[in-house]
Amino acid sequence: MIRTSFIISILLMGIWGCKPDLPLTPPPEKKERIEAVGFGGTPYQAVQEAPVVQARKDSMLNIAYQKFLKDSTNLENIIWYGRRLAYLTRYQEAIAVFTGGMKHHPDSPELYRHRGHRYISIRKPIEAVDDLMKAARLVGNRPIQIEPDGIPNRLNKPLSTLQFNIWYHLGLAHYLQQNYKEAQIAYESCLKYSTNADLRCATADWLYMTYRRRGLTEKPKKLLNTISKELVLIENETYHQRLLMYKGLRSPDDILTSSNTAAGRQLDMATQGYGVGNWYLYNGDAQKAVDIFQRVLKTSYWPAFGYLAAESDLEYLLARYPELF
Repeated sequence: MIRTSFIISILLMGIWGCKPDLPLTPPPEKKERIEAVGFGGTPYQAVQEAPVVQARKDSMLNIAYQKFLKDSTNLENIIWYGRRLAYLTRYQEAIAVFTGGMKHHPDSPELYRHRGHRYISIRKPIEAVDDLMKAARLVGNRPIQIEPDGIPNRLNKPLSTLQFNIWYHLGLAHYLQQNYKEAQIAYESCLKYSTNADLRCATADWLYMTYRRRGLTEKPKKLLNTISKELVLIENETYHQRLLMYKGLRSPDDILTSSNTAAGRQLDMATQGYGVGNWYLYNGDAQKAVDIFQRVLKTSYWPAFGYLAAESDLEYLLARYPELF
């Protein structure tokens, strides 16, 4: 009997002229492969989620894959197949899908935006910068384009745009390389597209941290003045709480102990720990910052942006201040 994976490989060769060993495994087959290698050399495999969540994501991936098979040159089909793979942390396959799509749509800012995002996920920020800069050039003066959510918020209301996501991820790609001047330019550009409270909080949080890393004083103060305690948010409450901490309205302990469960506190550490660690770093307690960053890395949330940043910072600090470790 001919193996299914062999037939799939032949099919993909016909679609894109790909070599059969490219990581384009369609559902439901899965392979245990290394999806990312951390800045410190730690290998990461796909995250295993709760069965009900995994089943739902697998189902959505299968729908996207079936549409892709019907027309593998359609831009939306390519984007959604790649996005659904990425939501399952199958980043290597997602990147291959976006790369294949560029053969049909070489001037698509969407494909470079999404591939750049996933280069960040697999700890390749240099490649991410290249893709996201190209996405910024390609999007040009295109009208603001709402980007539909793959994992809808509680109101099922998409909040971000293609333009926002290009600049937001470009800022992070620079930040992870300690290129704070370039990150500042990207995040300040992103503010122009931060057209609601959720986006403003997300951008302001990273821009504030970037300002502080550059040793600036007036700019971060002015930025925090734009953030009020009364803001109503749909999905970025964690960023809002961190900004309130920077303003002195919340304590670091409040931020990290908001949950009553062990699992919840682990999630708090993954999502809030990086901001708290930075708060200690800004206030002269580098040892406490390192401790918090190390605690972030003890969680299992390796795709989270805060996890990536903690990982990057620990490598940077270890090389320059080994006495902290």
